[in-house]
Amino acid sequence: MLTEPNAKPRPLNDTSPSLAIEARGLVKRFDDTLAVDGVDISVPEGAIYGILGPNGAGKTTTLRMLLGIIDPDEGTRRVFGHERPHEIARLIGYLPEERGLYPAMKCDEAIGFLGALRGLPVEEGKLRGREMMEAHGLGHAIDRQIRQLSKGMAQTVQLLGSLVHKPKLVVLDEPFSGLDAINQGKLEGMIRELANDGTTVIFSTHVIHHAERLCDDVAIIAGGKVPYAGSVDTARDRIPAQVRLETANGGGEWRSALPDDARHDAKAHGGHFWYFPVPESGIEELLKRLIEGGAGILSLSIERAGLHDAFVEIAGEAAARALDEDAAGDVA
Repeated sequence: MLTEPNAKPRPLNDTSPSLAIEARGLVKRFDDTLAVDGVDISVPEGAIYGILGPNGAGKTTTLRMLLGIIDPDEGTRRVFGHERPHEIARLIGYLPEERGLYPAMKCDEAIGFLGALRGLPVEEGKLRGREMMEAHGLGHAIDRQIRQLSKGMAQTVQLLGSLVHKPKLVVLDEPFSGLDAINQGKLEGMIRELANDGTTVIFSTHVIHHAERLCDDVAIIAGGKVPYAGSVDTARDRIPAQVRLETANGGGEWRSALPDDARHDAKAHGGHFWYFPVPESGIEELLKRLIEGGAGILSLSIERAGLHDAFVEIAGEAAARALDEDAAGDVA
């Protein structure tokens, strides 16, 4: 790994993970539009890292700066310690948001061609491409032209083309966009396989459940800024866990045990549901008072906040609504 002449060496007992990507203060303007405004991102080697935000938030511009496709107006970025990522392109696999393969090419030819762009001999790329297609259940389509494939199959071929040279870092821009549920599940499996093999994967998405299921860490981006970058668990823990209580009785002195802001939802079958944060005194004292007061507990669970709730808390309701609308547009 290259380092700057004045960079401080890491202590011998430093067990922190090496970084595949490190970016500080990235800024990018297009004419009078500030697309990215001071983004900081650190991606450990071997991690699955998500950049989560609505369309137009600056995700694609950020990825292109990280890869060296475009240069930032301000700030620095390093990929495996290199300040010029395009010089180590052979170590990187990239699936852009704009899908594009030559329609007349056969599948193995397309994969071989994409591998050649990263320094892999064409014939070796075609051979690996055939093996990869067989391994991913597409052996029957090896000799088909790209124009003869379904959208999901064509996207899989392009993804395999971004992996055929065995990169150390894989960057996927909105990889789930346009895929049906079956192909989304297959792609999630491929991402996990890459990470299990030690490959670093960074992907952008506007669909929260992909980030929540797959990612170790996320950067939440909205309006070109990153108000949060860190672990998914830490993001979720910013919101207190919620108690979901079901009681047979709707009233009584036991009600004084509930917080004043407890939300009450009476169901048609007669049960009563209450929702509120876990009390500072803990759940045991609450249970004691509910039982002694005759609340008639039917069920009680503590539910941890999801990443969507954390996104609302961190990025704001407007950004969350835009995210939900983008995800709904994928389904429509």
